[in-house]
Amino acid sequence: MWGFGGIIRSLVHDFGFVKALISGSVALFIVSLALDPAGVSSGGMMLFSPSWKALFLLGGTGFQSVVELGRWWTLLSAGWLHGGLLHLGFNMMWVRNLAPATADCYGPGRMVIIYTTACITGFLFSSFAQLLVPSIPILGGLLSWLGLAGGYRTIGASGAIFGLLGALMYNGRRTGQTAAYQQALTYAVVMGIIGILMPQVDNQAHLGGFVGGYMVAKFLDPLEPERGDHLFIALFCIALSILSIVLSVWTGLQYFPP
Repeated sequence: MWGFGGIIRSLVHDFGFVKALISGSVALFIVSLALDPAGVSSGGMMLFSPSWKALFLLGGTGFQSVVELGRWWTLLSAGWLHGGLLHLGFNMMWVRNLAPATADCYGPGRMVIIYTTACITGFLFSSFAQLLVPSIPILGGLLSWLGLAGGYRTIGASGAIFGLLGALMYNGRRTGQTAAYQQALTYAVVMGIIGILMPQVDNQAHLGGFVGGYMVAKFLDPLEPERGDHLFIALFCIALSILSIVLSVWTGLQYFPP
């Protein structure tokens, strides 16, 4: 790393990703409220819910954005956006709990890679489920009832959070830590059941995030030490996430002319 490994590691881990993610998500939530104050609603669990117009402009994703409009970069930007104060609070609580634990198992660079990959796979599952699930005879109705029909419009960090759970489960299995494996599995099952019971939850994004996190964790292998290139890839992931938000705003303005 030519002497820069410690500096890069501190940028990603010490005052790094978790703080940046939480701060960025809170800041974008405030911006989403300010962009369209007249569209803010407070019904049910979605206390202080931004309008879709504001969320779309900042990078909301789903079938509409990815499939219909070709805004594929929103697979990254949408993970920084939230549909209400409680939505934001719960997700950031789980990020604060699970991201450091994942970094302890894989290293900070690989944690960021896992989180970013799970964010993308979660929203990919959700976006294309909207296309495929309704066409499945009989089973399509059951999947819709379970909240697995995907999202025409969707946002949130929960798919990436399920990716962290998938990575922690694989770590427990790979290293023989049965208690850690069981704890991560329990969290995933409980959160999955809560998602099914609550309305308007994108469980397909949860499933996709979990699969993505588990598979990339298997590829990265927690028994192998973190390498310097993992840290560079992690920084690249963070840069891409920031760029995705900028690109969303830049291209989104054409849909909302002054």
